[in-house]
Amino acid sequence: MRLQVGGQRKEILQLQRAGISTASADALLQRMLDKVDSLCTERDRLKAELPRPKGRVLGGRSW
Repeated sequence: MRLQVGGQRKEILQLQRAGISTASADALLQRMLDKVDSLCTERDRLKAELPRPKGRVLGGRSW
């Protein structure tokens, strides 16, 4: 997701160099970044709630 946002940021910079107003594009980009950050926070919270495996690792030897 961050790569896509980075690509869009480059496109906005090209528009700015061309003298085209980018206020709405900047606002959209900021909303996208906020959404990505909230999704990452949610993912980290869900990962922390998962039970940690105990004992041997998958595929480990049993001797």
